[in-house]
Amino acid sequence: MSPSDAHANHDQHDQHGQHGQHDHGHHGHGHNDELNEHGYKGHTFDDPRAWIERFESPERAAWQRPDEVVAGLALARDAKIADLGAGTGYFSVRFAAAAPQGRVFAVDIEPKMVEWLSQRAADEGHANLEGVLGEANDPKLPEAVDVAFMCNVFHHLAEPQAYFQSVATQLRPGARVVIVDFRKDAPEHAPGPPQSMRMSPEQITEHMQAAGFRLARKDLELLEYQYLLEFVVTD
Repeated sequence: MSPSDAHANHDQHDQHGQHGQHDHGHHGHGHNDELNEHGYKGHTFDDPRAWIERFESPERAAWQRPDEVVAGLALARDAKIADLGAGTGYFSVRFAAAAPQGRVFAVDIEPKMVEWLSQRAADEGHANLEGVLGEANDPKLPEAVDVAFMCNVFHHLAEPQAYFQSVATQLRPGARVVIVDFRKDAPEHAPGPPQSMRMSPEQITEHMQAAGFRLARKDLELLEYQYLLEFVVTD
């Protein structure tokens, strides 16, 4: 599936119960058939397996560069990580491999997706990966984490300030929040949501500052169609 196919339909499942209808090539971590992998806006997700092929396609890997993204986070082997809007677990399983002595909480607001994530973890031998049923404005993490990660989901959030104020209470001292989302200036053929839904790094930073965070790092070079922002709680 081409990147343009992966983002052509913007209407089927957005995990944080947020607004919007489109898929990010990996449902939440992608943009591919109107389905946001994280299930954030009242879209149904009755058969997670049916979406695996489009969410986790080689075409998506070419532009998402998941292994490079994870490597760039330099995770400690015992890190505790929250994948906010985990969808099919595209990044979750990679976090589990990168932090074998840690814990990965794959958060989704769709019960069937969480059930599927837990089964995937068992099937693939990721004992440190746990599916977590979150809410639209609260990830409901079982314990505080070192890294909270969100890919291709922020632009779906109905109330980003409220959501990340909740996240802030579930972070360990010195924790990071990492957000990956689509550039507004990407070419028309690029994967992603409609231009009207895209947010600039400055817009996301404004929301995060309102939630009590400050920008610690901005990477505009790693990914062709996306940017990566890293935030920490404001001192």
